[in-house]
Amino acid sequence: MTKTSVTVADASAGHWVTRSLPEGVQPYAQLMRLDRPIGLWLLLIPCWWGQALAHIAQGTPINLWHALLYLVGAIVMRGAGCTLNDILDRDIDAKVARTKLRPIASGRISVLQAIVFLVPQLLIGLAVLTQFNTFTVILGFCIVPVIAIYPLMKRITSYPQVVLGIAFNWGVLVGWAALQGSLSLAPLFMYAAAISWTLAYDTIYAHQDKDDDAVIGVHSTALKFGDDTPIFLILCFGFALAALVAAAISVSAGWPVYFALAAAGFHAAWQIARFDGDEPKLCLKLFKSNRTFGLIILSGLLLDIFL
Repeated sequence: MTKTSVTVADASAGHWVTRSLPEGVQPYAQLMRLDRPIGLWLLLIPCWWGQALAHIAQGTPINLWHALLYLVGAIVMRGAGCTLNDILDRDIDAKVARTKLRPIASGRISVLQAIVFLVPQLLIGLAVLTQFNTFTVILGFCIVPVIAIYPLMKRITSYPQVVLGIAFNWGVLVGWAALQGSLSLAPLFMYAAAISWTLAYDTIYAHQDKDDDAVIGVHSTALKFGDDTPIFLILCFGFALAALVAAAISVSAGWPVYFALAAAGFHAAWQIARFDGDEPKLCLKLFKSNRTFGLIILSGLLLDIFL
C-alpha cells in the first residue's frame, strides 16, 4: 500500500483496491464500494433468487447470460447508488466515525467529480437493462425514483431500511420478469420476503452508527427499536422465511428449496442469538454473514432446477 492510500472503514486492510489500483483510481473504486463487496452480494442475490424462481416455475435450465447481466448490473448500479448516497450524505458522513474517510466526505473526490463519475455507471446500467424484454425495461425504470430518494429517508423517518429494502430487492421482480414477461404472486411473495430480510440485516448494520446518528439527528430502525431489536429481528426473519415458503409453494418447488429454507432459518436464529447492539464489530460480522443466508437459499433454488 502506498503512503497516500486510504483504507475506508468496513474494508479489509490490504484489499486489492488499495494494494493494486493506481492512487488516483482508488477513491473512485472506494466510492463504488468495490473494497466492500458485501453490498454487491446483497444486491445481486435477490436478482438470482428471482431468476431461479422463474426457472423453477418454467421448468427451464439456468440462463447464464441473464445471470451474467445481473452481475454486471449489480456492480454498476450499486456503485451508482453509493455515489449518489455519498453526494447527498457528504456532510453527515464527515461527522460519523465509520464514514468520515469516504472519498467525498474526506475531500479526496469533489462533488462535481462524483457527478461526472455517476453518469457512465448509469449508462452501463441502462445498457444492461435494455438487454431484457420491454416489460422488464419498464419495470427497471419504475424503481429509479425510490433509489433517488433513499439517501434522504434517514432525515425524515425512523424506517429508512424499508425504503432501502424496496429499492435493493427490486432485482427479484426483474429476475422473474426477464424470463416470464409479467409478474405473479410468486415473485411478489419473494420480494416481500427480501424486503423483510433487508430490514433485519440493515438494522443490525445500523447499530454500528447509532451513537453518532443520535447526536446528528438522523434516524434508523436501530435507534427506533434499541434494546428491543432482537424481537424486531425475529419478526423480520420470521416473515421473510414464511413469505419464501409461500413463494416456493406458488411454483410447486421441490424439497431442496424447503431444506434450504430450514437451513436459512437456523442461520437466522444464530444471528439473533449472537446479536449485541453495543458491539459494532460483532454487528458488522453478523451483517456480512447475510451473504451466507442468501446463498443458502439460492443453493436450494439452484439444486431444485438441476434436479
